[in-house]
Parts: sequence; structure tokens; C-alpha cells
Amino acid sequence: MTTILVLYYSKEGAVKAMAQAIALGINSINGVEAKIRTVPDVYANVEEKKSSIPDTGSIYATLDDLIAADGLALGSPTRFGNMAAPLKYFIESTSSLWFKGALENKPATVFTSTGSLHGGNEATLLTMQIPLLHLGMIIMGVPYSIPELSTTSSGGTPYGASHVSIEKGGVQLSDEERKICIAQGKRIAKLAHTIKNSA
Repeated sequence: MTTILVLYYSKEGAVKAMAQAIALGINSINGVEAKIRTVPDVYANVEEKKSSIPDTGSIYATLDDLIAADGLALGSPTRFGNMAAPLKYFIESTSSLWFKGALENKPATVFTSTGSLHGGNEATLLTMQIPLLHLGMIIMGVPYSIPELSTTSSGGTPYGASHVSIEKGGVQLSDEERKICIAQGKRIAKLAHTIKNSA
């Protein structure tokens, strides 16, 4: 079975909704399954440990989840054109994997949500790709053969799925945003499955 790690951080719930739609696309491909994980919040006292199983929602990711996965879908809210600190903190803990080349040649894709139309979606998607390139991963976007990419009036970019929430806490994805997420999930599932079975 080919496994795609859908790793996200979500504050208001929109990125979680996107992660679930991407997982739906992944799980629709025969022989591929999504494994959804999140990361804990970070606080001023970053040495404080939290349980590996949160009270509600997805289980926290470990480096072993990254090693075991055949591909990665990485999602974060937009924070001034960058991923949110909790996700960045987790990604910055992957130095040991970089040193061993443990993630090289695995496909990866990114997705994001922001609270305004020009809130930095594309910048966030591009900056999220940088550490994945350093880790040797193969970056995959969303092609314009996905019709909703040309018709959306909210989220959606060739760099990865996006959501625009005009209202605070607006977690409801538009029809186009959801379809783009599902298409992105299907695409990474097919790519990872092909790579795994050609090795």
C-alpha cells in the first residue's frame, strides 16, 4: 500500500477541512491511503512537552511518519507569506532526515488558507516548498487541466490548493476549492504510487 502523509496545522479549522478533502482524493486512488497528522502549538516555553495524542482531532506527527510515507501533502494557514510557526517548528526538526537523505525522491505538495483575498496564499505556498526542496523531495503543483483552477473566484493556485476565508473562522470551502483539494490529493496519490512501484 502506498501511503501519503497529510501533515497540517490548523488554527480555525479551514486547513483541517482542506486536509480532509485532499485525503478524500488520495483515498479514491486504488492502492493508496492517506495518513492524516497534525502538529502541536508552540509556546514561549518550547521545551514543554505535550502528549503525542491530543485531546481531539488528528494525532501529532513524528519523524517516523515522514520516513514511512511515500509522499507528503503539507498544509498551513498563511502567516505573513510563510507557514505557521508550529508547522515550521516541526519541519525544522527534520535535520536528521536531511542528513540521511531519508525524504529524497518522495513527492510533496502544499496547501494553505488565508483570511483575505490577497493575504499571501501564493507566497506561503512557495515558501513552504523551500524546505521540502532542501530535503530532496519532488514538488508537485496543481495543473490548469483541473478546470476549477480557471473558474475559482476564491482560492486555488498552480502552486497548491488554497482557501480564502473572508469571515473570521470561515472554514467552509467553496465548491471549487474543495474540488481543487480533491484533485491535488488524487494527483499526489498517483505520482507517489507510480514512483513507489517503479523502484
